[in-house]
Amino acid sequence: MSTITRRDLGRLVLAGGAFVSPAALGQGANPIRIGYAMSLSGGLAANGRSSLLAHKIWQEDVNARGGILGRPVELVFYDDQTNPGTVPALYTKLIDVDRVDIVVSPYATVMIAPSMPVIMQRRMTYVSLFGAGVNEAFKYDRYFSMNVAGDDIKGTYGRGFLDVAFTLPTPPRTVSILAVDNEFAQKAAESVRHLGRQRGLRVVYDRSYPPTTVDFAPTIRAIAATRPDVVFFASYPPDSNGLLRAISEQRMTAPILGGGMIGPQIAAVQQQMGPILNNLVNWDVYSPEPTMRFPGIEAFQEKYRARAHAEQVDPLGNYLQPFAYAQMQVVEQALGRVGRIDQAALAADMRANEFKTVVGDIRFSALGEWAEERNLFVQFQGIRDGDLEKYKRPGAKVILHPANLKSGTLRTPYGAPA
Repeated sequence: MSTITRRDLGRLVLAGGAFVSPAALGQGANPIRIGYAMSLSGGLAANGRSSLLAHKIWQEDVNARGGILGRPVELVFYDDQTNPGTVPALYTKLIDVDRVDIVVSPYATVMIAPSMPVIMQRRMTYVSLFGAGVNEAFKYDRYFSMNVAGDDIKGTYGRGFLDVAFTLPTPPRTVSILAVDNEFAQKAAESVRHLGRQRGLRVVYDRSYPPTTVDFAPTIRAIAATRPDVVFFASYPPDSNGLLRAISEQRMTAPILGGGMIGPQIAAVQQQMGPILNNLVNWDVYSPEPTMRFPGIEAFQEKYRARAHAEQVDPLGNYLQPFAYAQMQVVEQALGRVGRIDQAALAADMRANEFKTVVGDIRFSALGEWAEERNLFVQFQGIRDGDLEKYKRPGAKVILHPANLKSGTLRTPYGAPA
């Protein structure tokens, strides 16, 4: 079992920046305390800080309604500094010292995984944010994931991308695959290999690269030389930016290009890349298209966007921010049904019931993932500049897959003028 000393606690408070946000006044002195680590500095800080703003908006909304079970909600959080090594001690402190009632996860697979042993030892119910396949190894019965990928990444992740590719007038015959060497990207690439073989696609290029790679020009030249019909990338920022700039500089074109790039979903990348994104077909989780106007999503985004500038976070809130709000809605609804803080009863409720959230109605599978995966594949269309206003409206990022959310028609090839 993990242990933590007084010296450790002092160092964590100073380095991590512990903060307990104020609960609404006048609602009593016995709040429900929800604790977690979040990347407020380091490489994941942009998404971590915008997730925190979503959590604060939820807290204010729920306290304005009288709290949960007649009690106000407090958020207790620490900066994990985008350092997985800090995470176990932070969760030990939250549970054993701060005595929080509920724990939720940090953002991202790499930060969630190291928290799992502590959570499991204390038998806490746990709702995670954008973890991919975290529970495949742990198989913890009180784990629940706010992530569209579902629990069969190999069997489902690449399906939408290939479905779009096979709508081309001439069916594709070849595919190139490039993936950064991390867990999620490798799973995404394996999905495209697996599903591509089933469809008779011939792999003409298949490589991985280290996360420290900065020069992608030789790689793009090598991919272009194979003249693939389908080009699939699984990348993280900042390598997504490097790849897109190299593609643009070398004027590479392909009938279908994109895939699993993490970065184009983020407002700062959209602003920086501008027309380079035009006709890119890429994985996503949300787009402000008419097909995704779930109850509450527009009200949440209005509040988020009104505060984003002052908080210095992503100004659009079109990516993980609604899912961070929904993460807390799951906790709220389970507590409301159970009527008390009981970790076993909360887990049983989450496993048995549907949740109505700003990202739609969801149920959890036996592994705690979404019972029905909802990997979106979108296409950037008509992009002429880096102005972000267009991304608040339909049309700039149309949905091509799945069919029930489809809002636009494929344009090809990648690189065609806007």
